[in-house]
Amino acid sequence: MTINNRVLFLGIFLACFGLMGFGLVLQHVMHLEPCPLCILQRIAFIAIGVTALAAAIHNPQRRGWIVYGSLLAVFSVLGGGVAAWQVYLQHLPKDQVPECGPGLDYMLEAMPLNKILPTIFKGSGECAEVTWTFLDLSIAQWALGWFVLFALVGVIAAVRRR
Repeated sequence: MTINNRVLFLGIFLACFGLMGFGLVLQHVMHLEPCPLCILQRIAFIAIGVTALAAAIHNPQRRGWIVYGSLLAVFSVLGGGVAAWQVYLQHLPKDQVPECGPGLDYMLEAMPLNKILPTIFKGSGECAEVTWTFLDLSIAQWALGWFVLFALVGVIAAVRRR
């Protein structure tokens, strides 16, 4: 028995919805403020979720699944790259961790976009800090796992024959 793409993409949407909800619980209930890299990962999860929902509603033919699967894989790889960078920062020795930088709100108000993105991707001390774990994995490590899973599903949906 195989799962059709429509059900699979609906499941991805629900997973992204749950992940975003959990992120908001961590932020507003447990008072764990997201760092700039965490916010970029949230944007990637939103893009994946919206793509998956659109695919599930549209239920396209073969070429459409190639497009939706490819978009899902691209957003997942981008989010996974950000998560992998954050995991790298979290495993740096304390003396090599970048210093904490300004918050994303301040950067958006005070800096041009061409200065904000390099600053965000460089990371900062707050991005290297592990504030919550589950099964000894940080939020960034869990996010990386989800991004890898979503990328694999996107590739499979794009190349699978009907």
